[in-house]
Parts: sequence; structure tokens; C-alpha cells
Amino acid sequence: MAMIEMKNVGKWYGTFQVLTDCSTRVEKGEVIVVCGPSGSGKSTLIKCVNGLEPFQQGEVIINGISVGDPKTDLPKLRARVGMVFQHFELFPHMSITENLSIAQVKVLGRGKDEARERGLKLLDRVGLRAQADKFPGQLSGGQQQRVAIARALSMDPICMLFDEPTSALDPEMINEVLDVMVELAQEGMTMMVVTHEMGFARKVAHRVVFMDQGRIVEDDKKEAFFGSPRSERAQQFLSKILHH
Repeated sequence: MAMIEMKNVGKWYGTFQVLTDCSTRVEKGEVIVVCGPSGSGKSTLIKCVNGLEPFQQGEVIINGISVGDPKTDLPKLRARVGMVFQHFELFPHMSITENLSIAQVKVLGRGKDEARERGLKLLDRVGLRAQADKFPGQLSGGQQQRVAIARALSMDPICMLFDEPTSALDPEMINEVLDVMVELAQEGMTMMVVTHEMGFARKVAHRVVFMDQGRIVEDDKKEAFFGSPRSERAQQFLSKILHH
């Protein structure tokens, strides 16, 4: 059984179709990079995985649970699927440790001390233990994004979704976030990552999903995608993105 399976997913905003017949699967321990031009549906696709965006057609199954089934307890499922957004989404009025503890206590029912302990361990892991008592506004963008990754990990996720996690960062901060993601991938975390960072894709992705105009145009092993993409659209995209 795949960790994530999408079958013929279709989504509309009113009469405008944003996703058409999208199918892919992510095996346990696999890292998939989703790329493509702006407006190609990448972020929408990844938000359909954990039901943040409702879809009108097809099926999404996470670890055997159907996301679109009205009987599915979506908040419970989302608690198991780590999600890291473009803009960190940290609570500005809470310290870094509180940001890491709150969902563990409220959703997983952990005691405050246990949640804090787990949070501190993960801050260690992303190199930010010294920032535990600061507030998000006192950290750089790269640090905030690493906190967001630690927060997602504090929930013991079965897989992780990343929606353009470096696109809001200054160029100097991108690598500190990618380094954490590379480590996660090497430890065997199942990951689906929407990104333009082709170096990251080349380093850790097992497969690349290339989207254009709401469709999955290519879904191939990274070697094949970077070596000889089949579609003209992917060739154009790569020639622009790799030669600068």
C-alpha cells in the first residue's frame, strides 16, 4: 500500500478547472518533488492531499484512509500528516517552545512537560535550541521555517508535505532550510515537496512530478526527468530553470 495515492483527482473553482485527472503515488520512505511553472496547480495538488483544499473528483488515500470520504475524521488525519507552508504560519504571540507544544497538548493529549521536552529535542535537531524562548518575530525567515519543520515533526507525522518552503526566504537562508529537509529525506521520511529548488530535487528526490495547466505532464524517476524529459513543456521549463 502506498503512503499517498491520488487517483484521477479533479478540482474546480466555480467553472474554472484547476486540476484535471491528476494521479500519482508516493511509497513509504519515498521523496517526490512536484515542480512546474507558476499557476500550474502544484500548491493546490499538495493541499488536496490532506484535504486543506476540497476536490470534486477522484480519490486521495493516505495510508489506507480516504481523504474525500465524508466519514473520515480529517482533523485526526491531518494531525498525522506534517505540513510546512510557504509563510511559516507560526503563532506570533507565542514563544518558539509554545509554538511547538500547543498542538501536541491539544491534539495528541500529551502533558505539557512531555510536549516541551519533545519540542526542545526537535529544536536541537534543526539547530535552534538556543532560540527556544524567543518569539517568531525575533528570528530570521530561515529560522522560522526551521521552527515550522520542527513543529510539524513534533506531531510524529507518517509523512510530510512541503508547499514551496523556501520561496519566501532570502537566498542566503534557503540552504539552512534545505539542509534540514535533506537530512529528513535521508532518514527515510516520506515527503512530497512542491519546490523550484532543482538542486534539492537532484540530490534527494526519488521521482519528479512535473505539472502544467493543472495536469501532471510527467511523473518519472529523477534521472530520467533531468536527463531526458519526454514532454516539450518540461524541456522548456528545465532549460529556463537550470541555465541561470
